[in-house]
Amino acid sequence: MTSPEGLLLAMLILPFLGSLTAAFLKPAARTPAWALTWAATLIALGIAAYLYPAVEGRAVLRNEIEWLPSLGLNFLLRLDGLSWIFSILVLGIGALVTLYARYYMSPEDPVPRFFAYLMAFMGSMLGLVLSGNLIQLAFFWELTSLFSFLLIGYWHHNQSARDAARMALIATAAGGLCLLLGVLLIGKIVGSYDLDRVLASGDLIQSSDLYLPALILILLGAFTKSAQFPFHFWLPHAMAAPTPVSAYLHSATMVKAGVFVLIRLWPVLAGTDAWYFIVSTTGLLTLLIGAWAAIFQQDLKGLLAYSTISHLGLITLLLGLGSPLAAVAAIFHAVNHATFKASLFMAAGIIDHETGTRDLRSLSGLYRFMPITATLAMVAAAAMAGVPLLNGFLSKEMFLSASLAEHSGTIIDQALPALATLASAFAVLYSLRFIHQTFFGPAPQGLPRIPGEAPHWMRVPIEILVVACLLVGILPAMTIGPYLATAVHSVLGDATPAYSLAVWHGFNPPLFMSIAALGLGTGAYLLFRKTLNRQDGAPLIRRLKGRKIFEASLAAIVDTARALERLLGTRRLQPQLRLLVVVALLAGLLPFTRLGYGLGDHQGTVVDPGFAVVWMIGGACAIGAAWLAKYHRLAALILTGGAGLVCCITFLWLSAPDLALTQLLVETVTTVLLLLGLRWLPIRAEEVWPGGRAASVTLRRAIDLTIAVAAGLGMTLIAYAVMTRPLPGSVSRFFVERAYPEGGGTNVVNVILVDFRAFDTLGEVTVLAIVALTVFALLRRFRPAQESVGAPAQQRVQNAIDEAREGRQVGDTLKDYLLIPRVIMEWLFPVIMVFAIYLWIRGHDMPGGGFAAGITLSIALIVLYMASGTRRVEARLRVQPARWIGFGLLLALLTGMGAWLFGHPFLTSYFGYLDLPIVGKVPAASALLFDLGVFLIVVGATALILIAIAHQSIRRPSASILRQQALEQGEG
Repeated sequence: MTSPEGLLLAMLILPFLGSLTAAFLKPAARTPAWALTWAATLIALGIAAYLYPAVEGRAVLRNEIEWLPSLGLNFLLRLDGLSWIFSILVLGIGALVTLYARYYMSPEDPVPRFFAYLMAFMGSMLGLVLSGNLIQLAFFWELTSLFSFLLIGYWHHNQSARDAARMALIATAAGGLCLLLGVLLIGKIVGSYDLDRVLASGDLIQSSDLYLPALILILLGAFTKSAQFPFHFWLPHAMAAPTPVSAYLHSATMVKAGVFVLIRLWPVLAGTDAWYFIVSTTGLLTLLIGAWAAIFQQDLKGLLAYSTISHLGLITLLLGLGSPLAAVAAIFHAVNHATFKASLFMAAGIIDHETGTRDLRSLSGLYRFMPITATLAMVAAAAMAGVPLLNGFLSKEMFLSASLAEHSGTIIDQALPALATLASAFAVLYSLRFIHQTFFGPAPQGLPRIPGEAPHWMRVPIEILVVACLLVGILPAMTIGPYLATAVHSVLGDATPAYSLAVWHGFNPPLFMSIAALGLGTGAYLLFRKTLNRQDGAPLIRRLKGRKIFEASLAAIVDTARALERLLGTRRLQPQLRLLVVVALLAGLLPFTRLGYGLGDHQGTVVDPGFAVVWMIGGACAIGAAWLAKYHRLAALILTGGAGLVCCITFLWLSAPDLALTQLLVETVTTVLLLLGLRWLPIRAEEVWPGGRAASVTLRRAIDLTIAVAAGLGMTLIAYAVMTRPLPGSVSRFFVERAYPEGGGTNVVNVILVDFRAFDTLGEVTVLAIVALTVFALLRRFRPAQESVGAPAQQRVQNAIDEAREGRQVGDTLKDYLLIPRVIMEWLFPVIMVFAIYLWIRGHDMPGGGFAAGITLSIALIVLYMASGTRRVEARLRVQPARWIGFGLLLALLTGMGAWLFGHPFLTSYFGYLDLPIVGKVPAASALLFDLGVFLIVVGATALILIAIAHQSIRRPSASILRQQALEQGEG
């Protein structure tokens, strides 16, 4: 039987697998997408239920997979009582929302894409609550922000949905960055990011000087995600999302993420004055502002959104009080709120689906048209109001009890009972308005659709949740009691207080406060119900428009960026490079001027005369390239290649054949790509200094020469200082001695790249893939200025003459200048391809490797393009570089993950000898597969950029004609 640890990993992976599969389904495949999503969710839910005995009581289930053990960053899944109960919410309500969405989504919607986003978000949320590592938690936190952005903006044709998605992403992702900084500080204090070690270090954390900044950063992250004042503005606007998204994200999952983090870290962060004042004040303001605003909403989902903000504030307030009993109430109410609020959102979706509107002023008397939906919604709204015999009443009683307790003796403590009662009265008022104004009164007039009951299976999720509200409200100890106890013990441990889930506690102050709230809320509604329909926003806070503040902040940021761009930016590349080099030069001087660094006392070696001559040639090429760039770009590029060739010779001279080979290959590819790109360079214009004064060419070139010489001498000094001082240990000796025993290769450079530093290599090739895709995306929409359009004929000819002189037409006519017959160039392709494969295979023991092989095959592709032309090559080879990049990344990742199957860290390589028939024993290493992934990525990235440039070339067939006209004028 599969171990509990393996099941825990499977539970996390299932939603992501379902999402990936649904993403490849056709838009019309509604039923397969829904069935796949529902099946994956139900299986994951079954696994979660099966794992409950493993965490019952205070037990913790851990599944740790080594990732970067040297840095303390392992992939760690941790299941305890708290994460189990949140996992049940994520998966259980996720399954119900999936069933509901099956009937809610329109046939015109691309449903597979919706379910792909939904499953990806479900997996991200599940990863967040199961994370046993703080960095991992922050990673999944940002994933929830990303996929919630896609879900909120699912109806991207709707401007309000796009704006809401952007607002939610900016707010929650910014909070996520704060959370990441906060957990980094916690990790620095504790010396580990392992959650178990962090939870055992409460005294150490609170006594540290970094406690307050870490606390503030973590709270900023939690407050933005859980829509706490003043970061609550994004949640009401997120109601532009489809109702299944609101029912899932804004009741049970996304908005609970911040609350979950506060509960998770409560044992180590709570109990201080800073925690009490910041968290309780924020929670209290959010509770009151959200409840007050909910009363005056005219949109059903708007009312539910502000009520969600209020209830999240209630949970935050309970956690801020710092008492164990208040923490119990917070956990209990988080579960209760998810059940009744998800059912209310789905009921609101049914009303909108069947009537065509959510406007409370247009709705009335729907009970006679949809009695079942009305009854379900009334029970759920009563639970939200805290009516007895429903689950909301029990957690509200615990909240009122906590408000009466002594916490700090401050004014907040003294005013809290009255404010808690007032907030409860507000909840009664907006719940009663939801019920009465929607379902009672005269029959509605002028609705877009004739109302009626929704399909039975569309109501089933609401029925299940409403039954849960009733069962928990009537039989709390038998239903939620054991699971709540497990969650509470996992958080509070030995500090768990005595609490009771009995329905009746006798006549006590919390009961009287609850009765007062019911009476005040009902009376206020009866008095002001007609006035509420005429209100446009909530009085007192009507001017407090979060969206306006948000938009004004964004505008200020954009204006500041534009001002900096005007001050520091330029449309020309050269001034930007000048600024960059000067900053680097000043930074390089700091160790010498501030830290007392100097040259070492070791004697240098005697310079070989031949080596000096080679470098003089390289220097002459560099100076010539800089000088000729003013007159002839093509000649400057050729001289630049000469300087690069001198670098290759230098690497060979200093016994670095791997670097020499790579440099030579890269030099070849980049030179050709630059040749293809020369034609798109703008015609030279005078550079303008700040203030609008034209720059003198001589002065500018003198300044550039001075900066270049200073930067070159600075790098020379730094290199000389490093090489002429004693080092505490030889880095090179470490790799030389361990390359073969631990990496299985004699080519030390390649072993470093694919074994010792494979994680760095994976990151670098990932960046290469992203850059290639970005360049392709930019070039595919790039439309160069047609200088000849509308210009006089003589000017067009002159422009063509300039382009011909500078080689700007090399891109589309390069093959015309080639002396080698095309047929020979085509024959070269398989030869170079075989050579590339040879370099890849031999790279672990001799100069070569995946990167060099990839560049070599890229050269073969370039030769083929030059010989045969773009259309002919693509018709014959069907080049699909994006797939090469994808397969390469996937292969590299799978090679690294394969080590997990044998209990080793990510990217641990294996090597040995294969006994092949006839051939005999040959060395083999798993790093060869990783190198193959690098090979495919390099080829794909280079080919993608090449194709993008080549396609630009074939868009201007008139360029050659213009050049020919220019030559006929006598310029040739």
